[in-house]
Amino acid sequence: MNADALTSPAAVAPHAVSRLRTERIARSAKPFLARGGPKGGRCAGCRLPPEHCMCELRPQLATRAGICLLMADIEPLKPSNTGWLVADVVPDTFAFGWTRTEVDPALIALLADPQWQPYVVFPGEGLAEGRVITQTLLADTGDKTKGGKRPLFVLLDATWPEARKMFRKSPCLDHLPVLSLQNEQLSNYRLRRSRRDDHFCTSEVAALCMALAGEVHVAETLAAYLDVFTHHYLQAKNQQPADLDDAAHQLLRSLRVGVQGMDPGSSPG
Repeated sequence: MNADALTSPAAVAPHAVSRLRTERIARSAKPFLARGGPKGGRCAGCRLPPEHCMCELRPQLATRAGICLLMADIEPLKPSNTGWLVADVVPDTFAFGWTRTEVDPALIALLADPQWQPYVVFPGEGLAEGRVITQTLLADTGDKTKGGKRPLFVLLDATWPEARKMFRKSPCLDHLPVLSLQNEQLSNYRLRRSRRDDHFCTSEVAALCMALAGEVHVAETLAAYLDVFTHHYLQAKNQQPADLDDAAHQLLRSLRVGVQGMDPGSSPG
């Protein structure tokens, strides 16, 4: 793999999480030092060491559904953050930093935009029954030609304790329906583990949401892309070369070929 050819920041325009990371670094009094991950310089496009760069593997898909990431303070800085992967794949990904005392006016405007039907993705235990749903509204995921609203999934990108605090202390979300995911599968995420196996990483949650919105190909691609990123990250951490022909890479390549072979204007979902 030619690392020099893959790490050019001009190859892909910065997405929402990348821009939020840049803003967060600009406000930092001291550099953020990631614990336990690969050391040394990193590619600006994928946050991996240049010899493990995976920018050329980035899938870019057209989607109808969107993702809104509400990110805890240091999440954009963490090289293991998987909200970055969501922004890589889903073009309509929006990212906002969260604080208890201030709300970005752009977030308020996005949630009020009439083209979107926002859902806060969060466990429904203990919430008012009428607010919790387990499926997106049919009008939102129906025939695109009928002009229904587009689903916008609001994900709290944080550790589980932080996410609970963000949910409780975000009045701007109080009027939104809560989408409670019911998937029983165990998380395969191996970079940062939750204490509970039913807690997913951000990229896994986004994939489940896309599947609910009928964007099955996007969901499958997000899952494969996470597996590839995890492999590169752990191999870099252990100072081992990435296996570019393992099952995860082969699956991701096959999914990308599937999109390229579609008719122009058709939806990957």
